[in-house]
Amino acid sequence: MKVLALLWLCVAALPAQANCRLALALALDVSSSVDEDEYRLQADGLAWALEDADVQAAFLGVPGATVALLVYEWSGRYQQAVLIEWVAVHDPADLAKVAAALRRARRAYEGYPTAMGYGLGFGAVALGRAPVCARQVIDVSGDGINNDGFAPRLAVRHFEFDGVVINGLVVGGDTDVLEYYNREVIHGPGAFVEQATGFADFGAAMRRKLIREVSEVRLGSRQYAQPARR
Repeated sequence: MKVLALLWLCVAALPAQANCRLALALALDVSSSVDEDEYRLQADGLAWALEDADVQAAFLGVPGATVALLVYEWSGRYQQAVLIEWVAVHDPADLAKVAAALRRARRAYEGYPTAMGYGLGFGAVALGRAPVCARQVIDVSGDGINNDGFAPRLAVRHFEFDGVVINGLVVGGDTDVLEYYNREVIHGPGAFVEQATGFADFGAAMRRKLIREVSEVRLGSRQYAQPARR
């Protein structure tokens, strides 16, 4: 699969990380259903969420333990692009650098279908080069279901997903898409789906989601989405 590194942030030397509690890969949908304004709402919404005080408290809430973060785009079978390479988050300044880079980001591909299985496979490969962490999570967002290539369940079967949790963020109020994410996309102990009412609500939904998945609280069972909250 092709990797296009648009923005390479070297906030910390990741191979030297000795106490990483979470490797978190954030996957943003840039398929043909997402126009340029909606792309900006995603990138800027994620930047806003990373600067939120409660999100930063979740990232930094365990003294001496870091979170490693990667951000990538996904759409067609071979249209994935890394926006932020693995970066260790030690303090608010690290998150501010990631947020600033996201606000400068420009999408690498447009006009391609929704190849979610390929997007998840790309994430699994990215986790393979992450620092060694206690947990590994892929956070995949999108506004539609897989319509090209192999399905998410096949990605989980054929890529290295042992011990990896896949959480979802559904954009929009389509109950079929929400049901699809709950049934076919999320994976692993405590996996859950968050929902944004639309792209304008993406940042608020991402804020809720990051607080939940970055916090050290472990959920004992599979969780399903509730209506989006403001």
